[in-house]
Amino acid sequence: MDVFSRTFLPAAAEAGVAIPTVSRHMPIFRRCVEADDATVLVSRCLRPDRPMHGEFLLLLTYRRLVVTQETRMLHRLRLHLNTELRHLSNVTWNPDTRLSAVELAATAIDGVRERFWIKTGHPKQVWHLDALLSHAFRPRSMAQRVHEAPRVQAPMAPPVPAAA
Repeated sequence: MDVFSRTFLPAAAEAGVAIPTVSRHMPIFRRCVEADDATVLVSRCLRPDRPMHGEFLLLLTYRRLVVTQETRMLHRLRLHLNTELRHLSNVTWNPDTRLSAVELAATAIDGVRERFWIKTGHPKQVWHLDALLSHAFRPRSMAQRVHEAPRVQAPMAPPVPAAA
């Protein structure tokens, strides 16, 4: 069993995604994610700006963000978003314990701002979700800041006088 399979199934179970749903979405995820990529998060989500467009299933790995959509009426599946994390910019998430949800937003490489509303079952799960998102996105943003920061050079030591 590859890394993706070993990490995807427990993450889906932790999120409470039913096995039939996992089975329907798995072929799409398999085409998008490499076998050695570990799953960070699997979750059902909605688009807050388009609540009637059906339900989405979000997969976050250490390299990719993949979102599939299932239509309400015919239950057809389609790939909504498939991008590497390094191609996302302005990634933000806002945990809301009052509503037991997290709003995740990111700008894709084509300039489209994507927003997803992830509901959790309990307010404590909001902080767990926040930690998972921090784990996936914070190291990348910190590494970018280090590379973008101007190089600071240490001041030169004063010359040592030559002994006579």
